Amino acid sequence: MFPLWLQAGLWGLLTGAALIIGAAAGYFLRLPQRLVAGVMSFGSGVLISALSFDLMDEAYKSGGFDSTSIGFISGAAVYTIANVILSKAGAKHRKRSGDQQKSEKDKKGSGMAIAVGSLLDGIPESIVIGVSMIKGGVVSMVAVIAIFLSNIPEGLSSATGMKKAGRSAVYIFSLWIILAIVLAIASLSGFVVFDHFSDDVIAATTAVAAGAILAMLSDTMMPEAFEVAHNYAGLITVLGFLCAFILSKIAE
Repeated sequence: MFPLWLQAGLWGLLTGAALIIGAAAGYFLRLPQRLVAGVMSFGSGVLISALSFDLMDEAYKSGGFDSTSIGFISGAAVYTIANVILSKAGAKHRKRSGDQQKSEKDKKGSGMAIAVGSLLDGIPESIVIGVSMIKGGVVSMVAVIAIFLSNIPEGLSSATGMKKAGRSAVYIFSLWIILAIVLAIASLSGFVVFDHFSDDVIAATTAVAAGAILAMLSDTMMPEAFEVAHNYAGLITVLGFLCAFILSKIAE
């Protein structure tokens, strides 16, 4: 059996690998933009359910309303401020599958901004995976499955947009491979760094991640989902939510 810190890293690597799978599908397959948007809708529903019934519920049980509320708002605020800065640098449409993404020619430095923005989107989710293993040494399979399922459409949509913006396959896949490795490190760090902290700190950290994830959904995934698949996006989002909800109840 692997040591717990290594297990945490491997779970993070697994969820990060979903980004590579999605990116490969987006780059090599000619998928209709409506289908891409539908997958984004499903992924949004999955994450909303996971942060509602897994992250926030666990944070409340561990730290109560104060730690959970402060962490939740702080996570959303920090993500929003960072996202505003990166958007101005050219990463505003990093998860869009259409022609919205700017090329390096259109906006100098946009490639680096997109890379940093992708890290910003993925790190909170990965930290949660590591933190979930602190009590009992068992990972939250609901969180892992939800993040894995949501990462596929993220990688798919973003890679499709990057290709349309003229970015090379080397750039696109190097970005996602590096990101998967960084997410593994973030998950490992979530376990190692917070292992000896109090329940209140762990609760606040989990809530911070939940707040950042919800802000990310509102700012990046949902615009892509609803702009293209608006007639069906709501229903598909509900289906994603229901799938994750069922998983959470089965895991109890």
